[in-house]
Amino acid sequence: MRARDDERGLQEAEALVRAIDLDLVGSEILPVRAARPGSFFGSGQIASLKGWLEEHEVELVFVDTTLSPVQQRNLETGFGTKVIDRTGLILDIFGERAATREGVLQVEMAALSYQRSRLVRSWTHLERQRGGFGFIGGPGESQLEMDRRLIDERLVKIRKELADVVKMREQHRGARRKVPYPIVALVGYTNAGKSTLFNRLTGADVYADDKVFATLDPTMRGIDLPSGRRIILSDTVGFISELPTTLVAAFRATLEEVIEADIIVHVRDMSDPDVEQQGRDVLAVLNELGIGAERQQEHMIEALNKIDRLDEEERERTVSSAARRDDAVAISAVTGRGVDNLLEMLDARLRTGRRIVTLDIPVTDGRTLSYLYSHGEVLERTDGEESVRLKVSLDAADLSRFEKQHGGAVQDTSETG
Repeated sequence: MRARDDERGLQEAEALVRAIDLDLVGSEILPVRAARPGSFFGSGQIASLKGWLEEHEVELVFVDTTLSPVQQRNLETGFGTKVIDRTGLILDIFGERAATREGVLQVEMAALSYQRSRLVRSWTHLERQRGGFGFIGGPGESQLEMDRRLIDERLVKIRKELADVVKMREQHRGARRKVPYPIVALVGYTNAGKSTLFNRLTGADVYADDKVFATLDPTMRGIDLPSGRRIILSDTVGFISELPTTLVAAFRATLEEVIEADIIVHVRDMSDPDVEQQGRDVLAVLNELGIGAERQQEHMIEALNKIDRLDEEERERTVSSAARRDDAVAISAVTGRGVDNLLEMLDARLRTGRRIVTLDIPVTDGRTLSYLYSHGEVLERTDGEESVRLKVSLDAADLSRFEKQHGGAVQDTSETG
């Protein structure tokens, strides 16, 4: 079981159930000293729960842990109901929320890989409450078992389709490299306020709600920092404790924007009593993606969000603590407090290691002038009759690219930003 407070774990489990619009009849914390290999719970617990389930006419039991295929089948027999574990429910939530073709394919691949090991029937208990997607069958399929061969054939087809999608994504990424804007990726525990912050910073209208996994597919927008420097901001799926490994693997392509990001903004819900454990869960997932502790330390900023929900004393303590750090800022994505400080911190972080150069550009060369304004920070400008002299702060890569094309225009490269 998870290393977090039992009550907080129960609240998160209830939030997962509500996220897919199921009717929550009841919830309970059951002590398990040692999980039974065949049924997870002891026979006495199963018998006691069976009577309660029959009395309340419960059709589905959600067990907030990972069950083996044998445990799931035996619990279904013992309870006389459908049983779903944490992995299965999260997969189904993702299946409902996926909007892009890539997202749908990734969820389906993860779900089929999960089903392949147990050959469970389609989740028709959910079909009665909402529309399914893709692989989730209709009510008439409740007596059918997926054949392992059919699953394998479908997985082969999905992998081919995903390969085409990933190839197209790489082409788009390659196009962005030709006009390279720094990428800033928002990550955080689900419901930490990433999409609300994304909307605040970009003026976009990305769906944001007070529930887990409100958004799934990544969204990217260009924004200008206080210096005028343009960046690409990426909003990603929220992380959660015990995120199924099949989903981490399947969504690796979607999360490549995080892997390649110049800066990662870790959005944290400071109003949640479980914020410290949530932070560790996020860092664990990043580590699974190949973003280790060293890179986390060098490229991450913490946005201590939802300070508007704290009492005055706690809010001031959080603000003061963040002010003493160079990698954290206290904010409220809802009210906007501290957001300007976050933008300034991003600006400062991106300026580190930049070169300051003086350039003479012909007044007729509008394309080069536009490039310098969009890729660098113009510190000084002197207009002459035939040329414009600019003092510009540029990244090493941008300066190298510029020198290859306009080497003669560089007058001074002695300063560093």
